Amino acid sequence: MQAPLTEKTHIEDVPQSASAGVLVAGRYLPPPVDKDGKLWVRTSALILRDPEHLYAMWRDVEKAPMWQEQIAEVRSTGPKTSHWVMRQGNDRDNTIEWDSEILKDEPGKRIVWRSTGGDSDNAGEVIFEPAPGNRGTLVTVLQEFRMGKLESAWETLTGRNPKQAVIENLRHLKALAETGEIPRTQGQPHGPRGLTGKMKETLYGETIATPPAEQRLAS
Repeated sequence: MQAPLTEKTHIEDVPQSASAGVLVAGRYLPPPVDKDGKLWVRTSALILRDPEHLYAMWRDVEKAPMWQEQIAEVRSTGPKTSHWVMRQGNDRDNTIEWDSEILKDEPGKRIVWRSTGGDSDNAGEVIFEPAPGNRGTLVTVLQEFRMGKLESAWETLTGRNPKQAVIENLRHLKALAETGEIPRTQGQPHGPRGLTGKMKETLYGETIATPPAEQRLAS
């Protein structure tokens, strides 16, 4: 892989192998290749809210269960540390828990974090960039999962690969930020499905409960 050029002064080597904002010839580098027990995902979304608002939503970690799938609880344990609990349904015994710390915190621009212990070894970065013409914000997320033997346990618990979870969570954040609610498929009267329908149901995560969001979104 080419050595990254750091046109942006805020680039850091977190996660260890790349950054969400690393550019080469004016283009973002692709995420690193999955290997040695590491899974990588990068995803972006144009969200029609200003960077400061979206930064505030992401930074309020205790409200993460409102838009992140199967996160049952996030408890702040310090100014930049928190404890996360991921649960399947209402089964309190079937959980994954980990501690996390924020490494870089640039209000309205960027957050970098990593886990510091527990059942999930992960690191990530989110960047908030004004879209051209100030028409919303381009939100880019790069996340690294060091899965090892945990990968099968994670997929058993969550019902999907962690890469897809990151993509879905950014989609949920976009919906919540723009409309104050997250569309849900649970309970829709589509009736029984055939084999193809069931495959799509699994692929798109329709069997996973949609985060509760908020009834009203504060301006």
